[in-house]
Amino acid sequence: MRLGSGTFAACCVVIEVLGVALFLRGFFPAPVRSSSRTEHQAEPPAPEPSTGASSNWTKLPPPLFSKVVIMLIDALRDDFVFGSKGVKFMPYTTYLVEKGASHSFVAEAKPPTVTMPRIKALMTGSLPGFIDVVRNLNSPALLEDNVITQAKAAGKRMIFYGDETWVKLFPQHFVEYDGTTSFFVSDYTEVDDNVTRHLDKVLKRGDWDVLILHYLGLDHIGHISGPSSPLIGHKLSEMDNILMKIHTSLLSEERENLSPNLLVLCGDHGMSETGSHGASSMEEVNTPLILISSAFERKPGDIRHPKHVQQTDLAATLAIGLGLPIPENSVGSLLFPSIEGRPVREQLRFLHLNAVQLSKLLQENVPSYKKEPGFEQFKMAERLHGNWIRLYLEESTSEVLFNLGTKVRRQYLDALRTLSLSLSRQVAQYDIYSMLVGTVMVLENPAHPNSRWSELDVVILLGTMGHVLSLGASSFIEEEHQTWYFLVNTLCLALCHEIYRNCFLGNDCEPRRCSHGERGFVNTAPALQDRSIGHDELEPHRVSKSPTSLNTLRGWEKWMAMASPWVILTCCRLLRSLNQTGVQWAHRPDLGHWLTSSDHKAELSVLAALSLIMIFALVQRRCSLTSKVAMALGLLGVYCYRAAIGNVLFPWQRDSKDISKGLIEARFVHVFVLGILFTGTKDLLKSQVIAADFTIKTVGLWEIYSGLVLLAALLFRPHNLPVLVFSLLIQTIMTKFIWKPLRHDAAEITVMHYWFGQAFFYFQGNSNNIATVDISAGFVGLDTYVEVPAVFLTAFATFAGPVLWASHLVSFLSSETSSGSALSHACFCYALICSFPVSAYIILVTSLRYHLFIWSVFSPKLLYEGMHILITAAICVFFTAMDQTNTKS
Repeated sequence: MRLGSGTFAACCVVIEVLGVALFLRGFFPAPVRSSSRTEHQAEPPAPEPSTGASSNWTKLPPPLFSKVVIMLIDALRDDFVFGSKGVKFMPYTTYLVEKGASHSFVAEAKPPTVTMPRIKALMTGSLPGFIDVVRNLNSPALLEDNVITQAKAAGKRMIFYGDETWVKLFPQHFVEYDGTTSFFVSDYTEVDDNVTRHLDKVLKRGDWDVLILHYLGLDHIGHISGPSSPLIGHKLSEMDNILMKIHTSLLSEERENLSPNLLVLCGDHGMSETGSHGASSMEEVNTPLILISSAFERKPGDIRHPKHVQQTDLAATLAIGLGLPIPENSVGSLLFPSIEGRPVREQLRFLHLNAVQLSKLLQENVPSYKKEPGFEQFKMAERLHGNWIRLYLEESTSEVLFNLGTKVRRQYLDALRTLSLSLSRQVAQYDIYSMLVGTVMVLENPAHPNSRWSELDVVILLGTMGHVLSLGASSFIEEEHQTWYFLVNTLCLALCHEIYRNCFLGNDCEPRRCSHGERGFVNTAPALQDRSIGHDELEPHRVSKSPTSLNTLRGWEKWMAMASPWVILTCCRLLRSLNQTGVQWAHRPDLGHWLTSSDHKAELSVLAALSLIMIFALVQRRCSLTSKVAMALGLLGVYCYRAAIGNVLFPWQRDSKDISKGLIEARFVHVFVLGILFTGTKDLLKSQVIAADFTIKTVGLWEIYSGLVLLAALLFRPHNLPVLVFSLLIQTIMTKFIWKPLRHDAAEITVMHYWFGQAFFYFQGNSNNIATVDISAGFVGLDTYVEVPAVFLTAFATFAGPVLWASHLVSFLSSETSSGSALSHACFCYALICSFPVSAYIILVTSLRYHLFIWSVFSPKLLYEGMHILITAAICVFFTAMDQTNTKS
């Protein structure tokens, strides 16, 4: 049995996908956990330490608060409350922070800053694993010890309204609930009204102990239009009024029951400057945490600046406030200001319970726990605490008790701080076996180097190796776009040199080219022979059906060929100014921010209209008449959709009052996308029957490519439409004036397509930061959350650059070569050049798994690489299918 090189490459990439999946399984295990309460019944609380005297405090302290209301505002940044926006749009909250009975904190959320892991951190006090980014799409029930489970076990009646993630994490825990989907980001009004409509009725009732409200509107506004949108101010004012209503109701109830209640205002994560979240920037990790209760005494003139704490500290604080055991996996420490008004004995009791819980968790996860500074501090505090109890029971003098009590309290706080920090830094237990097996599966890709290279091949080889080596540095990963911009610019200069040499020196000075069978990396023709697997016999292939060179070009065509590298360089430079990405310069203003501001909507509208016209002009040239009409109507529908949701304006439209979700317009475009894809698929199937008509297959592939272009135009935000235009323009220029005249072989053209696809991934504004994923693209045309289409649309919008360039590669090679094995060689080359970075990166991540930035920098990049190799596998399968069609033809 003889197996083609393309088919062999596709099989290798599929195996590599399985290897990456297995590696991810081993690399993203569950963090440090305690197993005591899952295997046995809940242990009784630790008694007060005593030396020589018996203590009568052996049970859990009673609750500090009668009722607890948690108001969680999704994507609430700290500066939205403590900054100028808070003063302007949240006056009541600002009053409570500055003069009211409250304690304010800036709570740091550890990455990944997405909703489900943050809820787990708030309720369990533990640090969720990074793989929870993936699980965020479909949250499983939370089996880990947490405040909600403890409250239910204690007979607390809990009510919840808001993000349905809570209902999935805590099924059958709430006596009453009403969940709303968190992924339909186009809705920022009804999603909050659905929560608020219950408030008046619930606040008047007395049959509940805990009320949890999770508001999603602010997060959705961020995804749609960013933190600078005027909608942000309106939403903050709405939240401030709701907070005032809840607080007023709790105060009136306290006057009747004479027992304090607690109102907690917090955010699960912040919001980046682009409106997204998921990474570790200051705007994404810093969230406000405000504890409001009449139990917190405040003297006139007492100015309290927000203190920096960890988000995981809330779980222990809520547990103490509700009279519950602290979740056993919690790495947080009790927020001491919440209990500083209690008697000294109660303060020390609360701190001791927290220290015992943290010390047990340390013992179960650190073999040498006795040498840990935090454990030594805890033992010292416990001994001093025992001495204080003995003096207290002996009714010693108040001054001695006060001084010793202050010392014990300080010692406990130091121990809690050290224990919490030590546990937070504990690295998860990696599944090394899964990681090694996955690495072996990834490294099975073949390569056959050779000593004969052209100058362009050397550039390609050095560029690829340089990119792979750059992945070992965190700064290069954060700014990887700079690497691809440099490589594309270098490639253009190399092509410029080749064109000028060909024009002025002629073919006599052209270096002898190697065949695919002689090439090394860039030709990637597999030379591995096996007894059970054979490969196609390799021979030289050019992409042109007839030999041509620059000498055959006449007049303006020759001048255009000479100018083409500089035109491409100019396009790339303009695209770099459109979207600032990465980390170091992401905060700088760019053309995209200027266009998306409300003051420049007219300019954005003109740019979007011109871009859509250019897209039609560049795509329609090879489409059938039916597809041309569908493309024109589809692009018109794209503009109508953006106008409907308020991104752009019609010439006769003077304001944005009539804003809708654009469902009809988006679905109108989806119909034409499916129609064009169906037409292209029909032509491909027809080419299987009519073997002699090669044109049918060429048109079919181009129509499939055109359908993907129309889908990208629909999903791209209006200011990103020029990215699509320049992509099509560069492809057109390189096809007519570079690839055909210079007679580049399939391998070189494949690598060029790959490089430009990677560059356009970053031209879109993407990065190796999860926060740059535009999840709003997954809901274009959807009125409810449907997981499969939402995930597909989001993935396509994110990786549109690589996918469109790979699709163009298939169409170009199929139309420009009469050889059936060019696609096979291109498939092998594409698989190999995609596999090298993944293989190297997996080895690097394994060696750097204890690096300081492993979770904030290297792990997000690993998820991107996993998704990229999955898309590569799909592309290689498509290559192979088209190659089989060529073979049959």
